[in-house]
Amino acid sequence: MVELEQIMTQEEIQELNENMNALEKFLEELPEKAMSLGIRVLFTVIIFFIGIKLIKLIRKIVRKSLTRANAEIGVIQFLDSLIKICLDIILVLIIAGNFGFDATSIVALVGTAGVTLGLALQGSLSNLAGGVLILLLKPFRVGDYIVEDSKGNEGTVKEIGIFFTKLQTIDNKIVILPNGTLANNSMTNFSEAALRRVDITVGISYNADIKKAKDVLQRIIDGDKDVKHEEPKKIYVDSLGSSEVVLGIRVYCDNPKYWELKWRLLETIKVTFDQEGIEIPYQQISVHMK
Repeated sequence: MVELEQIMTQEEIQELNENMNALEKFLEELPEKAMSLGIRVLFTVIIFFIGIKLIKLIRKIVRKSLTRANAEIGVIQFLDSLIKICLDIILVLIIAGNFGFDATSIVALVGTAGVTLGLALQGSLSNLAGGVLILLLKPFRVGDYIVEDSKGNEGTVKEIGIFFTKLQTIDNKIVILPNGTLANNSMTNFSEAALRRVDITVGISYNADIKKAKDVLQRIIDGDKDVKHEEPKKIYVDSLGSSEVVLGIRVYCDNPKYWELKWRLLETIKVTFDQEGIEIPYQQISVHMK
């Protein structure tokens, strides 16, 4: 029993000595390890800032090259975003390698995780594929005014990114739409055609002279500078309402002039009808007192 106690005591003493030796060795190597770690951290910071500058420089060169090649703005924006993501990933791998991580192992790990992430992020992959399809098939371009039919979102296309497209609405809001939605749903592009038809309807009283009203409308559209006079122009009776005769106007103009022309014609019609004594009826309530 005494021998066992002595053996245990000797083992404890030996373990204690080993721990003391390990501690002494750690303390002796600590300054060297701290210096090595500090150098790695400093080197990593330098790599990070140099990498950021190089990424910006490469993106700038690519954008200028694409601009000189007359590439579309949407293509430039898409490739710029894609290049940034790829270069950021490469920079992260370089920094990880500086800390002793094996880049090959990291790539293998990312590849393995990519299958799982791909299943979890099917929507994002669909948006990426949608962005590629939009750039290839060109249903719209940056600067076009579109209406997305599934939700009724509309506005001017400001940016076509990797996953999302940004629209600027008339009241200066930014609507962000997934590329997958735009690629897989119907939409209306109001900027595709060079010309756009302006349709206006205006009601006149049943007592008014229809021929005179049509002559006045003809004079108004003939005198407007933005109406395409070489294109078909039409003035017609659109319908017979309960309290008015509805006249219709169809003219063509350059696409960017659409709203300006429509608003001006509406105002000119009202002013001219008042001057010519052509009544535009409105709803009235007659109250008979007994």
